[in-house]
This record gives sequence, C-alpha cells and structure tokens, in this order.
Amino acid sequence: MARHPAGHHRARRRPPAGPGIRHLAGDPPPTRQRPRPRTPTAHARNNIHAAAGLLAWLRSGGITLASLGQADIDEWLHTGPSAPLARDFLAWAASRGHCQRPAIPVPARTIGAAISQDQRWALATRLLHDNALDPTDQVAGCLLLLYGQPLPRIAVMTTSQVTRHDSEVLIRLGRHDIPVPGPLATATLQLIHGGRSHRGVGSPPATTWLFPGHLPGRPITPARLGERLRALRIYAQTRRRAALLDLAAQLPAAVTASLLGLHETTAAKRMHQAGGDWSSYAAELARDLSSPTLTNSSAR
Repeated sequence: MARHPAGHHRARRRPPAGPGIRHLAGDPPPTRQRPRPRTPTAHARNNIHAAAGLLAWLRSGGITLASLGQADIDEWLHTGPSAPLARDFLAWAASRGHCQRPAIPVPARTIGAAISQDQRWALATRLLHDNALDPTDQVAGCLLLLYGQPLPRIAVMTTSQVTRHDSEVLIRLGRHDIPVPGPLATATLQLIHGGRSHRGVGSPPATTWLFPGHLPGRPITPARLGERLRALRIYAQTRRRAALLDLAAQLPAAVTASLLGLHETTAAKRMHQAGGDWSSYAAELARDLSSPTLTNSSAR
C-alpha cells in the first residue's frame, strides 16, 4: 500500500469535528433506492468523501498539505462538482496548522428533486375522492400536496384553524382564511366530528388538536404522520416541494407567504426556482391594467 506524505498522516489521524460529523457513527446503509434526503449525516458523508478525494488527488501529484497553495486549490476545484465540499476539511486543517487557509467558494445549494405536477395531482385526486381512506390521511395529505405545508406544522394544527362561513369551509394557514374545495371540506369536517380513529387510549373525548396523537392530550408526531403518508406513497419532501413550486409559479411571493404562513424569503426563493419574479409580475400587472382591452371592458 502506498504511503501517504507526512502532512497527510497528521491531518487524517483526527477527523474534522464540524457539525454533523458525530452523526456518522452507526449510520446504517440505505435500504431504498429513492434519493436520500438532506440530513446532517448525508452532509457529513459528502464532506468526508470530498476530503478523501482531495487527499488522493494531492498524493497523485506529489503535493503535501503543508505545500498546498491557492493555485493547487483552483486546479482541484475543476475536477468535479463535489470538489468545493472539501472546504470544511481544509478550513479544519488550516485551523490546526496543517496547511494555509485557501479561498474556496461556498458550494451552491440545490433545491432537490420534486415529483411532476401530473404525479402530484394524481395523488391529490385520490385523496380527495377515495372515500375508503382515513380522513386523517386525506386531510394531512392534501395539506401537504395542495398547500405545501410541512409535516411539523400539519401535526400541530388545531380545530380552531378550521371555520365555516355559510356553506363554505375555510382554513387558516397564514394570516388569512383560505376556502377549502368541497371534497377536502367534507373530509375535514368528518375528521373534526369523529373521524380521528388513531386517537390513543385514555385520550379525552374532546380535543383541540386536528390530528390528536396516541398520547393523551398531545398531537400526532410529524414522524408518525409521515409514516401514514408514506404508506400511500406520499413522501413529504418531494411532494411538498412540487406543491410550493407550483404555487410559486402562480402567485407572487408576498401572497404565497401570507396565505401559507411561509417566511417571505422562503417564498421568494421558491418563486425564483419556479421561474417567477416579483418585479416581472408587477410589470405584467401594470401592463394588464393599462391595456385597451381591460380599459374597454371596465368601461362597459
């Protein structure tokens, strides 16, 4: 086996103790072929792979960490898209005197995978019209697929967020009430008035939680809610991402944030990812308001 240069031995005896590195202990191999979610463990794994790749690249060129310069780093960054992930390792090595501190850009964060809109609507259609499904799964799944709500927020929703106005059912996710489509309104009312079959032993007969859990007086956990939805092939990350991208393509960020309870920065990012832009939306609205067709129709 080839020997490492002395500088490499010093650096590799003690792995970088950055955030997420500790979580590698006991990490089981993946059992599914679906894309891995973004987790501290996956982040640490990718950083360590990049560090190992950098060390192998240096060794092949006869370069030690002590002699590593910015020109070498610039060349390394052209070896592949994961090269910048060695940034944390080099920062750790520099802080302990193993090398000079190089300049490496922060890796760009991708938005991750999302299912197609056709797949999303097929799942939502089943939830809305399959009466054999539990109302818990129907309502929670629709809140994720139609309104882009995350599981932790869905799990702690209360019945006070659901109101009725005449024959219309409204739900409050942000600062305003949103009308709920007929099948979802029916499932929501059924859930409130006795459809919560997963309530645990000893739970009070009346509860303010929309999704009460097995522990008396407590809501369902996001993990348990995720398990229920996965049984219906509704995986939270890719399904919610598709919902947010679709909504961001149709509404300006400020409106999306207000209706869905999102931070405006998050809504703006989703809007840009969907190809939208607040300034172009405002310009288009101004053109519509000043168009002869709109002016004539208003005069009539």
